[in-house]
Amino acid sequence: MALKHLTSSVFVFRRFADGWRTGLIHHPRLHRMMIPGGHVEAEETSAEAALREVAEETGLAVTLVSPPAAPVPAGYRGRRVAQPWWIAEYQVKLDNHLDVAHVHVDHLYVALADGTPPPAAEAGLPDAAHQFGWYAPGDLPGLDMFDDARLLAHLLLAGLASAADGTDTTTAAQALVAGLRGDGR
Repeated sequence: MALKHLTSSVFVFRRFADGWRTGLIHHPRLHRMMIPGGHVEAEETSAEAALREVAEETGLAVTLVSPPAAPVPAGYRGRRVAQPWWIAEYQVKLDNHLDVAHVHVDHLYVALADGTPPPAAEAGLPDAAHQFGWYAPGDLPGLDMFDDARLLAHLLLAGLASAADGTDTTTAAQALVAGLRGDGR
C-alpha cells in the first residue's frame, strides 16, 4: 500500500490592465513552473495550508474562491472549512518529506490576489528559492509545466476573461465554472 501525504496547491489569479494572469513559481527541485503549494501540516486544514503556501512561496495574501457547493442547513453547528475545487492523487518520487515514492493527495484551490505586487526576491521571503511571476494565457504553451496544471490554468483564465469587470469571489466563481465548461472561450 502506498503512503499518502495531504498537500494543497493554489491557482492564483490577478487582473492586470491587459487582462487576467495566473501566478506560477519555478520549483527549485523539479525545475518546472508550478502553482504554489506544498504539504499540509498536522495543525492546519488543507485551506490553511493553501494560504500559508501561497504566502511563503510568493509573498502574496490571497482570497480563496469557493467552488459551487451544497448549502449547509440552518442549525448545522460544525465549522465550515473552505472546500477545494478538486482533490487529485499524484504519484511522486521521494522528496524532502519522504525518502520513498508516495502519493500526494492534493487539494486544489483557486484564489484571487489583490493589486499588491509580491515583494522583491531580496525582501527576504521565507522561501525565496521559489521564483514567482505572472503569466498570461498566451504564455502557458511555452512554459515547462505539468499538463494538468496548464489545462486548468488555461480554462480558468478563459472563464475569468469572459467575466464582467467585477472581481468579487462570487462573480469569479461563476466565471471560473463557465471557463471549465468551455463557455469562456
